[in-house]
Amino acid sequence: MNIRITEYLEIDLKQEKWVCRRCGQMLMDARENYKKGCLVAEKPLEDIHPAMIKGKAYSFCPDPDYCRLLEFYCPKCGTMIENEYLPPGHPITHDIQLDIDALQKRQEE
Repeated sequence: MNIRITEYLEIDLKQEKWVCRRCGQMLMDARENYKKGCLVAEKPLEDIHPAMIKGKAYSFCPDPDYCRLLEFYCPKCGTMIENEYLPPGHPITHDIQLDIDALQKRQEE
């Protein structure tokens, strides 16, 4: 049985795997960080934060020396599962950690 965790991410409790909700692709062992099973793209900040306000240019783009934007995609269907801003060199965050044993026990009841 699969349990929805986010809009595009679920967990298969029987196989203990992270799964893309859009296409069913198994991404990673559910006891690990699901982002390790995704395709990762680093986006240029100036593409995401254009320097415009009511048609006038200004400088508001985050400084790439201090910030980067990572996007995480399903390797099968290309659905964006997550994105995050991190300082350069900072490891990818492990933002969802589930008690799989407790979830499995709950499903058995």
